[in-house]
Amino acid sequence: MTAAVISQPAQPHQPAAAGGGLMRRLNVGTAVAGGVILGLIGWLVAHSLLQDDDHGSDQVVLVTLTCWAVGFMIGIGAFNGPIGWALGRDLRREDELFLAGKDQGISRYFRFTTDHKVVGIQYLVVTMVLFALGGTLAMLIRTNLISPHSHFLNPQTYNAIVGLHGLIMIVATIIMVTGPFGNFIMPIMIGARDMAFPRLNALSLWLIVAAIPTLLSAAVLGGIPTGWVGYAPLADQAPPGMDSYSVFIIIFAVSSAVAGANITTTVLTMRARGMSWNRTPIFVYGTVASVGLAIPAFPMFMASQILLQVDRTQGGQFFVASGGGSPWLYANLFWLMGHPEVYVILIPALAALMELTPVFSRKPLFSFNAAVISIAGIVGLSVMVWAHHMYASGWAPDLNGPFMLTTEMISVPTGLLFLVILGTVWRGRVWTTVPMMATYAMLWNFIIGGVTGIYLSDVPADYALHGSMFVTAHFHYTLMGAGLTGAIGALAYWFPKMTGRMMNERAGYISFWLVQIGFNVTFMGMFAVGLAGQPRRVVTYAHLFATGNLVSTIGAYTIGIGMLVLLYAVISSWRHGDRAPANPWGGKTLEWTVPNPIPLENFEVMPVVTSDFYGYGEEPSTGADGEDAREPVHAGAPAGPAAAVVAAAPVEGEL
Repeated sequence: MTAAVISQPAQPHQPAAAGGGLMRRLNVGTAVAGGVILGLIGWLVAHSLLQDDDHGSDQVVLVTLTCWAVGFMIGIGAFNGPIGWALGRDLRREDELFLAGKDQGISRYFRFTTDHKVVGIQYLVVTMVLFALGGTLAMLIRTNLISPHSHFLNPQTYNAIVGLHGLIMIVATIIMVTGPFGNFIMPIMIGARDMAFPRLNALSLWLIVAAIPTLLSAAVLGGIPTGWVGYAPLADQAPPGMDSYSVFIIIFAVSSAVAGANITTTVLTMRARGMSWNRTPIFVYGTVASVGLAIPAFPMFMASQILLQVDRTQGGQFFVASGGGSPWLYANLFWLMGHPEVYVILIPALAALMELTPVFSRKPLFSFNAAVISIAGIVGLSVMVWAHHMYASGWAPDLNGPFMLTTEMISVPTGLLFLVILGTVWRGRVWTTVPMMATYAMLWNFIIGGVTGIYLSDVPADYALHGSMFVTAHFHYTLMGAGLTGAIGALAYWFPKMTGRMMNERAGYISFWLVQIGFNVTFMGMFAVGLAGQPRRVVTYAHLFATGNLVSTIGAYTIGIGMLVLLYAVISSWRHGDRAPANPWGGKTLEWTVPNPIPLENFEVMPVVTSDFYGYGEEPSTGADGEDAREPVHAGAPAGPAAAVVAAAPVEGEL
């Protein structure tokens, strides 16, 4: 039987609809407009309905800031995907390519873009902005402390600036490695084409961008008089600027949870074929450990702020002793986050240095297994030490001894990481570059921060030093001297891959020495005045401490100049630097096997890993003609095979 054929009239060619839809019209400008409009609406409604309530001013601020954040996220397009899915409108291939920023040029950096490389650059810029804000506030603090009674700032303004400086810098250091490099570098390093959840990746970034104005609004709402820790019951009695603090922390905690789940899932499920855990680069371990520690820790801080808002806006008494509450409840919730947070900052920075040190030492990482075990030990012990911050508070004095023991125990895996890096450098063919100099500086700073931390872990010594400038100096030697130094080393190391250009080496060296000399001058001065008895967070002080504070302020100005030189190096190199080859350092990990600029999906052919990435010093591989098969490296690099352990092979089903 012959099938009937029904002829159809010829249809004119219909070009495919451009992808993106409504997202084409949304960017950071529409986000700000959406936030302002919805925030204004929220303020008008809340002001008319809630102003007469006993807690009306706090309720109005809470509603306004929440509406700002929601409006901002609507304006950037964060909810378009879920709403479209709920309405049965799945994304087409063209929509996905638009969301990934394909062929959009620089405009993709101002949109809700899902490409992990774009998100990494966005995180880098946001981190630099936060450091600029926090650093400027630090200069104001040190200017006020240049003499015992300078009166440069009044006490209320000084307290507000101290609180804002602390919180901004803590958030900046939390995201300074896992944000830019955990997003840009890590997926390529494990052989993936993107993150597991690209839209959640973009969501985590834009939540932070939405949260920053909420925190800065505290400056016009009475400030944050409690310091960055936000201790209750002082927080219950603080002006509406404390509501800005709470909203910021809640949004940031959501962002951290989203980012942590995404990074963890990506590493667990998307590593290249052949990349067993023994072949996974150490930076990946550090990144996963950091976010894995943040996932349970940051909700503690978030919970404290939710309870604080119940106190402030509904008359709750969670932290008010006269109403049956307990200030120690806040202290425990805060420090259950506050001490693991130190290692959330420190672990990825040290892991980045452990990643680059073998490259510039031309040696395998000294005891890879010891490094992994040390990271695991730090993660496990870091959740068991929080109460050493409360020795002097009077809470559970019978527990001071056990917490002193766990605090001193954590120095063992931390010190082992120090030895891993030192062993890698020992007797290596070291190529001294800016990234490698960051390793040297970290070793110096970290040993000072670690040794002074042992004093503070001891209960009798802590009673004498608690609340002094000695604690401030120790804290900065750990987070800035080791953490920020590691992040700067990571920036110099991966800058050629992220931007396609080499960083200005001379400016990098000048910045390095200015920052490191200024840093040590600043905080050695603080150690001196702290040991002499100067308390922290004071607007005036006795003449006994004048010389030490003058020295610290001079050192702080030197740090500021050095960071400005670094900013110049980054911007000028990004715009006009020498074009970087694909593998300027002769590294072996997968990010150095992709070309510059990196393709949208990273790999045209998916890689297969055949051994680990730390085989420096082995015999170089040879090509078919018997010639050395090393990739060309940047001038001055020691000889060594580049990515010799990676074989490219097609994967079934891949294009």
